[in-house]
Amino acid sequence: MRSLRNWCTGRRPVHSFRKNGLAAALMLGAAAFCAPAAAGAQTATVATAAAVARPQTGQSVADFYRARHGAPLWLTPTAGDAAQQLIALLTTASVDGLNADKYHPADLQTALDKARSGKRKYVQRADEALSEAFVAYVDDLRQDPGVGITWVDPSLKPTPPSPLAALLQASAAPSLSAYVSDMGWMHPFYGELRDAIVEHKYSTDDQREILELNLERSRVLPAASSRYILVNAAQQRLFMYDNRKPVDSMVVVVGKTKYPTPMLAAYIRYAALNPYWYVPPDLAWDDVGQFVEKQGFSYFEKMGYEQVSDWSKNPQILDATKIDWDAVRDGKTEVYLRQKPGPENFMGRIKFMFPNQFGVYLHDNPRRNLFKESVRYFSGGCVRLEDAWRLSKWLFHRDLSWQGAGTEQPVPLDEPVPVYITYMTAVPDGQAIAYYDDAYGRDKAKLAGTDDSKGSSTAAAGR
Repeated sequence: MRSLRNWCTGRRPVHSFRKNGLAAALMLGAAAFCAPAAAGAQTATVATAAAVARPQTGQSVADFYRARHGAPLWLTPTAGDAAQQLIALLTTASVDGLNADKYHPADLQTALDKARSGKRKYVQRADEALSEAFVAYVDDLRQDPGVGITWVDPSLKPTPPSPLAALLQASAAPSLSAYVSDMGWMHPFYGELRDAIVEHKYSTDDQREILELNLERSRVLPAASSRYILVNAAQQRLFMYDNRKPVDSMVVVVGKTKYPTPMLAAYIRYAALNPYWYVPPDLAWDDVGQFVEKQGFSYFEKMGYEQVSDWSKNPQILDATKIDWDAVRDGKTEVYLRQKPGPENFMGRIKFMFPNQFGVYLHDNPRRNLFKESVRYFSGGCVRLEDAWRLSKWLFHRDLSWQGAGTEQPVPLDEPVPVYITYMTAVPDGQAIAYYDDAYGRDKAKLAGTDDSKGSSTAAAGR
């Protein structure tokens, strides 16, 4: 079988640009965030629940209470009803695809009821038991359940925090009750989708199944307050997030159903000004050859195309007048074409690079009429931006300009910014859930049990 086509930029789609020290910084970041997975041993009682919470030296629940001299977290006047809310979450953990019995919610309720007497020993036992159950639950949720996303940069994969870190984050929340209610250790989508399922905010069993699929997909989205970009291919929209909230958004064009945009997570490391477009060989006829046949070789020259020997940085420029377009159309000949920077370039004047095996990235595009369409599945897999320069200003905190820049001139980011490309067909929208068409058939495949993606995407991509 012929391997999947190569992609937005061709067989060697990315000329990697690295700023000094970047590789070392990324290695340090991966070491910090890629903690080992949970041991998974279940416990028989609340008192031994810590066994499933990945205890580490100096990082345990006991260390948390030792640092605060035994002061309770859950059973204080300022905690509100956080304890009762946590027990409610644990009781309905089957919604998360987890076994509620693991967290012993009935035992927790008994311990909480005893603590209401005010006796110190009951308060201490209940508070610690709640913390043990909480960190075990967080540990189980902050993992990739296998939704078909490719972790281009492994450090972006959700990693459970240590028990100490999970509790410190909870204790630092302005309102512990709101933190638990909103599931502040998850992406904001997660708690709202979960509530919709628990509270039966759906009309049919099919709708519930769609909610459950998207609940799983939202598990791998970031919970961090740092900046990142989220592209929802099903919604055909890009969001810029900061402090856990979308601060800006724009419509985008994504892959045709034939060339679906893959789900992935990667770091945007730099922008490239005045880029080439490297024509994927299997698009050479559809995007170039058929027009040369109709309009003559003048079309090839007008659009700024070149035939090159390969995808290296300095390839040999070949005589394109000798291309056998009939052979290209019939798949008998493979040609390497690139389009020089200019007003007709399909990449526009800027692209945002996160080197990946699909050759997919975010880029400008001169075909402005496409962004006015209500359904925008037009690309070969890449994400075309409604306003690339607005995104560049948000990323770089300054205006960039293609004028005066060289060909494919790299502009490094001081700090890489994560981009998550996902496929959410059910998304919280204020007080309701917005549903989007399953254009790529991923929901259908999952529900039919024919989807074989477990942590990797097999979609092809293009411009």
